[in-house]
Amino acid sequence: MKKRHFFLSVVVAWSLTTAAQQQSPAPSTEFVMQLKVTLGEAYTVGDTPQGRRTVIPITGGSFEGPLLRGEILNGGADWQLASGHRTTLEAIYSIKTDDGIYIHIRNRGIIYNGPDEHGQPSFYFKAAPQFEAPTDSRYDWLNNSLFLCTPDFSPQNSGGGITLNIWKVK
Repeated sequence: MKKRHFFLSVVVAWSLTTAAQQQSPAPSTEFVMQLKVTLGEAYTVGDTPQGRRTVIPITGGSFEGPLLRGEILNGGADWQLASGHRTTLEAIYSIKTDDGIYIHIRNRGIIYNGPDEHGQPSFYFKAAPQFEAPTDSRYDWLNNSLFLCTPDFSPQNSGGGITLNIWKVK
C-alpha cells in the first residue's frame, strides 16, 4: 500500500511539474550594466582543507548601464576557492553612482574548466550578484530582483582587470 501511494505521489508531482513547465514561459533577461573592474595583485593562502584559496583585491573601476553609472570603489575583493576543475567565487565590493548613492554588492559564482556532460572540454563562468541599495533611493529596484553576471573577454575589454555584464532576470 505504501509503495503504491509513493508511486502515485511521484506521478502526480511529475504531471504537475510538466504542466507548470508548459504553462510558464522561460525567464527572460534585461541588460542592467557593464562593470569594468580594476584588480590588484592576487595572492594565495595556499591549499586549505576546502581547496586552494586565492584573494584578488578590487581596486576600482567604472560601471555604466541604461539606468545607472558611476565608479567601483577601492577596498573590495574576490575570494576564490579552487578544487579540481571547479572554482567558487565570492566578490564583495561597493559602487558609487554618479549621483552619489553607495550600493553594496555580493557576487557569488562558479568557474568550471573541465569536461562537459559529453566529455568535451568546456569553460563555464557565471555569477549571481546581489545588491544592497538604499530603500529610499531611485536604486531600490536593485534590492528586489535576481541578477546574472558573465565576464566579457572581448579584446577591447582586456587589460589589468575584468569586465562583467549584468542582466536582470525578468
